[in-house]
Amino acid sequence: MKNVTQPLTSIIQRMMLLALIVIGFTKVSAQEPIKLGFIPLTDCSPIVMAKEWGLFKKYGVDVEVSKESSWANVRDKILTGELDGAHCLYAMPFSVYTGVGGKAGSEMKIAMMLNVNGQAITLSKDFCGKVGFKQMNKVAPVVAAKLKAEKEVTFAMTFPGGTHDLWLRNWLSLAGINQKTVKIITIPPPQMVANMKVGNMDGYNVGEPWGGVAVKQGVGFTQIATQDMWKDHPEKALVVNKDFSVKRREDLKKVMMAVMEACRLLDVPANRKQAAGIIGKAPYVNAPADVIEARLMGDYNLGCNMGTEVYTDDYMLFHKGGMVNFPKKSHAIWAMAQYVRFGYLTEEPDYKAIADKLIMQDLYKEVATAMKIKMPTDDMKPFSLTMDKTPFDPNNPSAYLKVVKR
Repeated sequence: MKNVTQPLTSIIQRMMLLALIVIGFTKVSAQEPIKLGFIPLTDCSPIVMAKEWGLFKKYGVDVEVSKESSWANVRDKILTGELDGAHCLYAMPFSVYTGVGGKAGSEMKIAMMLNVNGQAITLSKDFCGKVGFKQMNKVAPVVAAKLKAEKEVTFAMTFPGGTHDLWLRNWLSLAGINQKTVKIITIPPPQMVANMKVGNMDGYNVGEPWGGVAVKQGVGFTQIATQDMWKDHPEKALVVNKDFSVKRREDLKKVMMAVMEACRLLDVPANRKQAAGIIGKAPYVNAPADVIEARLMGDYNLGCNMGTEVYTDDYMLFHKGGMVNFPKKSHAIWAMAQYVRFGYLTEEPDYKAIADKLIMQDLYKEVATAMKIKMPTDDMKPFSLTMDKTPFDPNNPSAYLKVVKR
């Protein structure tokens, strides 16, 4: 009788080795869910609705969305990798990299833009009847009178060097107010209305729905929308962790495709009503759906018995035939020029090198080409804002800084 012990042992050993290889391969190949953060604002809609509409699943990625408390929290979690990416102020990566809003040299990457327009300057009800909608010439005298009576006027924004900060400082400049004469504080978006209600600030700049909510609650009114200052201005972006952008590049492209489709769907009016009802719920924005929907539709109840302003082609837009989502280096350079203009930076940064480093324009082009989405051709061409007509040439920001009103 032949000895079969050795061959049998050999077969068992081989089977066990194969099982270990399979288990090991599964562990290596299995990917963790992608975690995307958002702040409770109407313009988180592309990320939230990509999840709600099943678009991440459609494009083959497992995505979790995470409600965050502040932009500083978003910054920290992206940098540490606790978040793979997030709905984010488009200017934040440049603010952080230059040391304005974080540790200088820290890299956060912009994959694509999410929206334009849709932020607002809200003033306290104390100014009601003294300053009207878009009455910029009335702002300075009222602020001066309050300064004389109370010694301090306080305005709030959401993150140093972020978009709300830049819109607020540009608004002060347009009104002829030296920013050094007023106090500017940082408040997370969802806390703006509550802080105004208890008198912690006289005005603020933030995204919707928190301008509309202040009107609904009777604690403030809309003095101007940011699209009045700069039509189709850049606002939020999909910002990602540097390592994630390298190690899971193909997955990032799938995320971008899902978000892009959500942006396209959100520009269909019929879908906005549905989106308002969903993002208004507690897990997301936690605000009245009717306020979200109205301003998403461009229907702004201004408050303070000033009636309604209807925006027809310059309300919050998410796609606009592809014109919204392309991340422009010229907009990055403009934001960094504002840091010099308003004293955050004492010297001009290397604008182009920073924009090249932080904006993943080549990746965006791959995604847009695959999805047959048009791309704008005017990046790096001179432009000016709607109210501030000072020409801005992204190839020569120094010339702009010599003449711009500070």
